[in-house]
Amino acid sequence: MPAQQPSLDAIFSALADPTRRAILGMLLEDDMAVTDVAAPFKMSLAAISKHLAVLAAAGLIRQERRGRIIWCKLEPDGLRNASVWMQGFGQFEPVDLDDFERFLREALPLADGDDAQP
Repeated sequence: MPAQQPSLDAIFSALADPTRRAILGMLLEDDMAVTDVAAPFKMSLAAISKHLAVLAAAGLIRQERRGRIIWCKLEPDGLRNASVWMQGFGQFEPVDLDDFERFLREALPLADGDDAQP
């Protein structure tokens, strides 16, 4: 039986925390030992371990023991489901706010305040 993929809720919940996003950014550079992941943060190793457990449960990282050291590594397909889901919203063109502002000025000439009545 194949391993069940983490839900979108688990992925987005994991990404909602700035510490966990920072950890993912660090792991983007290279695999790291848990102690090295913890070094830049002003929190306990236990707190970092909890963050890492959330990332692992969401399928965003993998942890493996090498001797006495636990290494963390990005899971290459961890964001695939979330990315596919978000791409569904890519069908909409981005709004050009300058064009929108020009449209409003042409459609509503009183909106710019020049001829506005009290």
